[in-house]
Amino acid sequence: MTDTDIIVVGAGPAGSCAAIAAAKAGKRVVLIERGPFPGSKNMYGGVIYPRILDELIPDWFEHAPIQRWIVRRSTMLLSDTGALNIDYRSNAWGQAPYNGATAYRPDFDNWLAQQAVAAGAELICSTTVTGLLRDAQGRINGITTDRPDGDLTASVVIACDGVNSFIAKDAGLYKAVDASNYTLGVKETLSLPKNVIDERFGVRDNQGVDIEILGGTSGVNGGGFIYTNLDTIALGVVLKLPKLSAQKKRPEEIIAELKRHPAIAPLIEGAEVIEYSAHLIPEAGLDMMPKMVADGLLVAGDAAALCLAAGIWLEGVNFAMASGMYAGQSAVQAITAGNTTASGLQSYTKKLNETFVLKDHKKLRKIPHLVLSDRVQHKYPGFVTGIMERMFRVENPHPKPGVRRILREERKKAGISLMDLVRDALTGLKGFG
Repeated sequence: MTDTDIIVVGAGPAGSCAAIAAAKAGKRVVLIERGPFPGSKNMYGGVIYPRILDELIPDWFEHAPIQRWIVRRSTMLLSDTGALNIDYRSNAWGQAPYNGATAYRPDFDNWLAQQAVAAGAELICSTTVTGLLRDAQGRINGITTDRPDGDLTASVVIACDGVNSFIAKDAGLYKAVDASNYTLGVKETLSLPKNVIDERFGVRDNQGVDIEILGGTSGVNGGGFIYTNLDTIALGVVLKLPKLSAQKKRPEEIIAELKRHPAIAPLIEGAEVIEYSAHLIPEAGLDMMPKMVADGLLVAGDAAALCLAAGIWLEGVNFAMASGMYAGQSAVQAITAGNTTASGLQSYTKKLNETFVLKDHKKLRKIPHLVLSDRVQHKYPGFVTGIMERMFRVENPHPKPGVRRILREERKKAGISLMDLVRDALTGLKGFG
């Protein structure tokens, strides 16, 4: 006999959704969280796409602690002095069915974990999982913790313990760690009155704005972001680890330079920094993912590197919630069938492959590497903003130079060969097409 049916390690979005799915199916579930409460150790300056919750919590949008519903999506390219902003707005996104939302992760994660408790899961906080238990045949059948007499046995363990998953590594599911597959996300939370945010970003009520930025990271490969909460703004950067370590600037200095950019400074003028935080992000997509299944073990969320960083698509929480839900469902099926070996748990990988979780990652496999490449990071922002500046500049009495001439001259000025331009365009079209 085991202490419980399923142990879920980590009460983030993946872990809570796994626990909800399994508990609703009538299984005994223990959800273990290292922090004093779910979300207590999270930082997140991004947008949540919660529609996957329709299956688990049909009325989630009536209860979830949402800050703002995103009605504007913008992609901003920054050179040293210029900016090109591609902006789309849909007020329909501010009503059901919603598209995306900003939320404080401590609030959202805690709320989601309480849905697992309401479904019947047992939540245990302030507990660190220190290792895996194995039976005589070497199959995983539980965990060890930092508590006295804290070992727990289960038919299935679901690892949702975040980036650099200790459990997935202990199970031998990860290849050697490559620092180039990770970025450091660094965020400041800036306080501003709600009416000021509404006026500066052109929104009202609980409407929100999502701005993703290419350029403005002081020569370090990565990107930036601005997201509106009710009375705060999340502003920050994501920085590729090898590039960050190869130069002398600290992340807070890079953020300070971004805040001084003429396209950014007016948006945050007068804001007060009330929080500073940082978090490691798995950004290489399919190329860095571990094996998802072992005897008695499933891996979901950031622990499985399920984070999509593909230029205009920057998503993670939706992949975490979906993979957690599928892990919980697959664990239930395996326990019911009496086969919790890797072969008995393969319905999990089948679910991942048949849904957006892995279909999107396969389709966009090369895009994260393209977006973080030196050429796209350091040459294209100046190239594109240079084109736009030349097209809109009036140089009377000289005649307009023509688009082909502008493209040719700006491409050469940026140091981009025609072959590189064609190659990058084909890679992008293949991924986005």
